[in-house]
Amino acid sequence: MAKSKTDADMIEDYCTYLRAVRRISARTLLAYGKDLDNFSRYGGERGTKLLSVESADIQSFITELGERGMASVSVNRVLSSIRGFYRWLLRYGLLNRDPTESLRNLKTPKTLPVFLWEGEMADFAELPDTAKILWPCRDKAIILVMYSAGLRISETAGLTLEALEGDLSGARVIGKGNRERYVFFSGEAQEALKLWLPVRNMRVKAVESGGKAPTNRLFINRKGGAISIPGLRWIITKYAEKSGLQKNVHPHALRHSFATHLVNSGCDVRVVQELLGHASLSTTQRYTHVDIEGLKRVHSEAHPHG
Repeated sequence: MAKSKTDADMIEDYCTYLRAVRRISARTLLAYGKDLDNFSRYGGERGTKLLSVESADIQSFITELGERGMASVSVNRVLSSIRGFYRWLLRYGLLNRDPTESLRNLKTPKTLPVFLWEGEMADFAELPDTAKILWPCRDKAIILVMYSAGLRISETAGLTLEALEGDLSGARVIGKGNRERYVFFSGEAQEALKLWLPVRNMRVKAVESGGKAPTNRLFINRKGGAISIPGLRWIITKYAEKSGLQKNVHPHALRHSFATHLVNSGCDVRVVQELLGHASLSTTQRYTHVDIEGLKRVHSEAHPHG
């Protein structure tokens, strides 16, 4: 019965499985579906269906992506999408072999994450008060909450009033893989939230009085609706432009800064892993390399022959 299905049908079934069982985010689901659609189209142009694919076919597709100029990190993501699909087919008896088994990821350059030093981060958090370009009360709360809790941009956008502790000391967030964790807010973040919440509630009430259903999201846009991920990214970009920092400051850089500062302060890397919500310790361990770079910088600045 499975063989009578088209490639598009199988991809749709797999995406349904990812959404219903694996509960992956809509953004990730969209990326997986796009990767598999592109691979299916590539095979279709060569007369190859998904159930008859060989390792050489996948390798040829991956090679072509690289030749088109796709970065090795992105190529590996595509390969991960294809691997997941064929493992699903194998697991549910729709295929009796895994054509991805012998394939290996491309080597990727090891780059350190972009982050702000403590002084730079402190100055960046003050920008809403000094630049006065958007919505200072909200924007300062966003920056301090993201940094002090090490939140992903999606986690920040998804924060609800119900997830907050009564004293604003922290919140429950749902991260990647639908994993829940508890995060903590700094004193500065708590003070910023105390100033923001009354302003937020007044704006939401105004929207509600106009007949629209109110949102329970912590951060809202000027229309009183839940702020979007692109909206958050735009806000951070605007302040980055005002900062004068010669760095590519983006929302994830605040999370990188949080982790780097903890490691630099001597925090155990496994504790940092828990606070960040990383499934794998190896993902967190790159911040120990940042720590080494920090030591090099201090040595260079302090040593008379630096």
